[in-house]
Amino acid sequence: MNDLEVLKRLQALIQTRKSSSSGESYTAGLFQKGQDHLLKKLGEEAIEVVMASKDNDQQHIIRELADLWFHSLVVMAHHDISLSDVVLELERREGVSGLDEKAGRKK
Repeated sequence: MNDLEVLKRLQALIQTRKSSSSGESYTAGLFQKGQDHLLKKLGEEAIEVVMASKDNDQQHIIRELADLWFHSLVVMAHHDISLSDVVLELERREGVSGLDEKAGRKK
């Protein structure tokens, strides 16, 4: 199974949920609560990844990372950003020092 294909299918499903009713899905409810709620959930998931990592529980870390990736895809859908957009950015950075890349960003 191609990992990127799984993410593409999930992103397509999330995109369809943008116009669904909140009674139909958890994801639709996230969109209906607005950007502030989406960002709060993303932050919560990031913190949960940190806490799971501190516990050194690999299965817990995996579950929390899956939640973080899911909520990242929801935020991406909110802003109409595709996986390809992010992959292209990662590709642009490939082979570039992280210090140099960060120093070259526009403020």
